[in-house]
Amino acid sequence: MNLCCRSIFQALVRVLAIFPLVALGVAATNTVAGAHEIRPAIVDLTVQDDGTVRLEMSLILEAALAEVGAEHADTDESPNAERYDSLRLLEEEALAAEFERSETRFVEGVRLMAGDERIPLEVETLELDPVGDTDFARLSRMTLTGRLPAGATELVYSFDASFGPSVIRVPGEEGTNSYSAYLDNGSPSAPIPVEGVITMTAGEVFVDYIGIGFTHIVPKGLDHILFVVGLFLLSPRLRPLLVQVTAFTVAHSVTLALAMLGVLTLPGSVVEPLIAASILFIAVENLGTDRLTRWRPYVVFIFGLLHGLGFAGVLNEIGLSPAHFASGLLGFNIGVEAGQLAVVAGCYALFGAWFADRPWYRTRITIPLSLAIAAIAAWWVVERTGLVG
Repeated sequence: MNLCCRSIFQALVRVLAIFPLVALGVAATNTVAGAHEIRPAIVDLTVQDDGTVRLEMSLILEAALAEVGAEHADTDESPNAERYDSLRLLEEEALAAEFERSETRFVEGVRLMAGDERIPLEVETLELDPVGDTDFARLSRMTLTGRLPAGATELVYSFDASFGPSVIRVPGEEGTNSYSAYLDNGSPSAPIPVEGVITMTAGEVFVDYIGIGFTHIVPKGLDHILFVVGLFLLSPRLRPLLVQVTAFTVAHSVTLALAMLGVLTLPGSVVEPLIAASILFIAVENLGTDRLTRWRPYVVFIFGLLHGLGFAGVLNEIGLSPAHFASGLLGFNIGVEAGQLAVVAGCYALFGAWFADRPWYRTRITIPLSLAIAAIAAWWVVERTGLVG
């Protein structure tokens, strides 16, 4: 790289270095979900002494009414995105009217089984907020109730896949959850005992959370995927990749554990724009160097701390049972690592194995792909800080 290009690149890196600070400053004012973000419905199941079964739900009602679907990571990917966007513009009275027209369909999509018998549910309460800032999704609150059949000992819950993913939780003592599970694609919960608490072994929780961690990366974690791809693109050689991935893994493991223990917390409205800024920085740096610089591992480590907080947001929504906190946390972390290794393996199979020794690898692989990643990440920074809808 000649002196002029090097000077331009160094100036660009210095400008990008303040991007996280800008993102932090703007995002700190936002505390709700991005307009197009798919968030699971959070459902708390309780059985009262008189036999009433209650499902208290917090969800993005517009996404469920539009049937965006659990297979999408972003509402814009759904063929029903236009209907979702139109529902977001409605005031609470109009949205309530839309729900009333679709209430039967919605209630049919919330299944609660006692053995082979389905428990009929009805909407007891529905709380909607004013439309507010349409750059951000609003959460609605709903309570569904039903009657426990005579002799029922276990309940199984499921949520129609067309409504999106859901998290089922059974509240325990002192604000904890005796059971929680992330359900995707309409999958049913484990049988939940009517009396006592659900019994899951540490091994079952461990295996379950490996799957949750893996799917959070592949296929749903596009931002984390692009970050790992950015690390791979710097150089097809093993040593640079190993140094970067190790720094990233250690860092996000630390903040994930600290966040789940309640020692360190930051709202998603702050973390998500910073994660986007980290991807942008890595992609742009790839354009200016083809080797591991002395500061790159430290930068990757700092960004890994941010990504760990992003992972913690997923676990906080699900709610780890205190009885299996360690096994769930370990399983989730292993699942995340397996997802990252799958991304690295995919990159190697597509590019490294075939083109690593070609003299044009950097000009035809690294630079074009890094430019594409930088463009996507730059858009995410702007979008996640609420500067555009």
